Amino acid sequence: MMTETKISKGFQTVVPAEIRKKFKVGPGDVLEWIPTENGVELKFRKKVIIEDILGMVEGPETDAVKLKKKAQRGEKI
Repeated sequence: MMTETKISKGFQTVVPAEIRKKFKVGPGDVLEWIPTENGVELKFRKKVIIEDILGMVEGPETDAVKLKKKAQRGEKI
């Protein structure tokens, strides 16, 4: 499936509906632009809410900043 969008004068674009639905993304989620040798790779990073974090901490890690960064990347803590 290939979909294209235009970039507006304000350098904005729209995530097509079928992509939003397939990856379940919405307001507050982040789109990461990763330069590669062949172009750009796009990744969605979901907005993290407290319900996503509850119960994830199981190990001896106590550095809140490290824990937050792991949670934002969607990693198991």
